[in-house]
Amino acid sequence: MQSKLYVSLALAGTLVLTSCGGLGKLTADNFTVTPSPMEAVGGKVPVVINGRFPEKYMKKKAVVTVLPVLRYGSDFADGQSATYQGEKVQGNDTEISYKLGGNYTMRNSFDYVPAMQQSELYLTFKAKVGKKEVKIPDVKVADGVLATSALISSTAASTTPQIAADKYQYAIKQTKQAQIKYLINQANIRNSEIKSTSVKDFVKTLRDIKADQKGYMLDNIEVSAYASPDGGMKVNTALAQKREKTSKGYVNKQLKSAKLDADVDSKYTAEDWEGFQELVSQSNIQDKDVILRVLSMYQDPEEREKQIRNLSAGFKELADEILPELRRARMTINYNIIGRSDDEIQAQYKDDATKLSVEELLYGATLTENASEQKDIYTTATKQYPNDYRAYNNLAVLAYQQGDLATAKSYLDKAEAIDGKSAEVNANKALVALAEGKNAEAKDYLMKATASPNYNEVLGNLQVAAGNYAQAAQCLKGVNSNSAALAQLLNKDYAEASKTLGKVARPDATTSYLKAIVAARSGQDSSVLSNLKDAFAKDSSLKQRAAKDLEFATLFNDATFQSLVK
Repeated sequence: MQSKLYVSLALAGTLVLTSCGGLGKLTADNFTVTPSPMEAVGGKVPVVINGRFPEKYMKKKAVVTVLPVLRYGSDFADGQSATYQGEKVQGNDTEISYKLGGNYTMRNSFDYVPAMQQSELYLTFKAKVGKKEVKIPDVKVADGVLATSALISSTAASTTPQIAADKYQYAIKQTKQAQIKYLINQANIRNSEIKSTSVKDFVKTLRDIKADQKGYMLDNIEVSAYASPDGGMKVNTALAQKREKTSKGYVNKQLKSAKLDADVDSKYTAEDWEGFQELVSQSNIQDKDVILRVLSMYQDPEEREKQIRNLSAGFKELADEILPELRRARMTINYNIIGRSDDEIQAQYKDDATKLSVEELLYGATLTENASEQKDIYTTATKQYPNDYRAYNNLAVLAYQQGDLATAKSYLDKAEAIDGKSAEVNANKALVALAEGKNAEAKDYLMKATASPNYNEVLGNLQVAAGNYAQAAQCLKGVNSNSAALAQLLNKDYAEASKTLGKVARPDATTSYLKAIVAARSGQDSSVLSNLKDAFAKDSSLKQRAAKDLEFATLFNDATFQSLVK
């Protein structure tokens, strides 16, 4: 039906009516189209048509409906029509003076499809004077659509997808603490304290470190000795110093017994008011709030103790429950658990991968740049740890980088089924959707990917697709990619686009094609041809695009250009 309509419209356009009852024909001189050429923006082809009905054209009983039609190949797309009327017509449409004529503006937007690169914009008319229908020939007002923004589907394909990182650590920091308690006004270490569980575990940890010095690495030992805040400062200082000496001596003795060398960093606190406040705040003792208020009101240690002692019932509870806990020395072993080295991980993978943790497998994939080897490691990880989304995500990354969107999408679906909230997975699904031209779907995924490291880069791609070129250029600032250059080019910053294209780490056919467009917009025809030649050598399918790309319209009649695109 559309083909028949197209033919009928074409035939109508050949008729010029000179009947005194007709309205006569209009010409392209009666219209201007902005932009010219038309341009695809955000998946649309927006146009503003400014027209003029000449003087003594619009008869007083005439009604004219104007319909923009974008014709491409054997197909066409209708725009939004507008109706105008003469001075004696009873209606609500825009009135045009017969004597003076009149100007009008029509705003239209067509859904872009690639075939529209080679297209013609016509205005068609439905008119009548009184009750009699009359014919006005169609008028062609524009040629072709500039579709450079549509390159986003190609540039997005070279955008860096997000790897889900491993959490492997060669050295994992560990601590082991033990505590020795002292009696009031004493600094000697009692046998009961040495036999406590925490001290026994402390000594055992030292022995374990000695027994497996490949799996453990001792950093140092810290000793902190304390006196409770009751009593005079002079006495408490001497007492805390003695406790530091005896606890440090005990640690050195254990190091010697285990035949280990380590720095022992020791210190003392004469009156442990900080520990006192912490224990009181966690307790249920009488006058708890009053005691805490005293601590906040008085900074002088002696005044604090005096005020607290005045609370006779409260102080007894402090003496029984809180103060004994502060007469202590804390011993801390700082050490590291040592994992497999890079060579050991690679060797273990070849020997028996089942003995590797998921973190070791994911880390092992980063030790090679060979995509086939990485794929094998990630596939192994999915088999051994099927409930970890990261290996599936990373397999999708490899597929995406190879241009296999279907496989990438399949792996991402599996990753999403395991963890649908993963920022990396959602960012990568947004990229796949962009490459497929599904901008709304990409936006939905990106809203769930704000924590992904490549969020801004994906957002920049989406902004290009949406036609927001200034915002896209800002999001992609500092990124040396085809998409960043495309954003700058569409934002008419050709100098920056040229610089960015020169810094693309892995230039491809699209990189060269974009260089050709920048050169064309800068009037450098020789550079256009050399870059197109390079682009075609990498991807011959670009010849078909270039042959009808209005970016190169000034070269359409150039013999060298024509030989290149054949």
